[in-house]
Amino acid sequence: MSLPRDPIVMIPARMASSRLPNKPLADIHGAPMIVQVWRRAVEADLGRVVVACGEEVIATAVREAGGEAVMTDPDLPSGSDRIHQALGTVDPQGRHDAVINLQGDLPVLEPKTVRATLDLLDRAAVDIGTVAAEITLDEERTSTSVNKAVVAWEQPDECRGRALYFTKAPAPTGGPMFHHIGIYCYRPEALDRFVALPQSPLEKMEKLEQLRALEAEMRIDVARVDTVPLGVDTPADLERARLLLMP
Repeated sequence: MSLPRDPIVMIPARMASSRLPNKPLADIHGAPMIVQVWRRAVEADLGRVVVACGEEVIATAVREAGGEAVMTDPDLPSGSDRIHQALGTVDPQGRHDAVINLQGDLPVLEPKTVRATLDLLDRAAVDIGTVAAEITLDEERTSTSVNKAVVAWEQPDECRGRALYFTKAPAPTGGPMFHHIGIYCYRPEALDRFVALPQSPLEKMEKLEQLRALEAEMRIDVARVDTVPLGVDTPADLERARLLLMP
């Protein structure tokens, strides 16, 4: 099966952040963080990029930078729900044949990581594509703040595989562990189905919404990438992002 021909990248963003207030608007070298993320999405050169906003102030910042933004209900429970609602607004005719959900706090993301999620939809059986990188630090193996992907990697190159489980616990035992990176590429019909499903038991236990898809027997494939992008959640993370994006 050929790759989708007309994907859309959607970036959900809202202002609610306890550790870094007003996070989407945090300044990184003269541009709000959400604008820096929008730029990384544009650099991936996959097609249309839309920021799905929970507040008008975010939409204004994106539009002033030349980007496209759409308002969504600020009380939606997740980024997946936000991009689904936004997609219905910006693409009511269903022209886009793949939807990439890119987190709004990844200002130093490498464009090739975004493209890797789309490449996984070259097989008709795959509902959702995502990415993971091998964990190399011992403290990350045991940290519950690092989400792990348990993947049946395809031999011999182990560059892609099928997700079997996701967890915050150290897993699997006796081999390399993989840091799951929360970027997803959905077929539109898979996104429709996913957001219509109720929360699943494992999702509630692990607090990882992708388990809802696995429990519903949706197929998630994983691409192996080299590095984990910096996620900005704290003032210290923000300073690191500023250093990494130093002109």
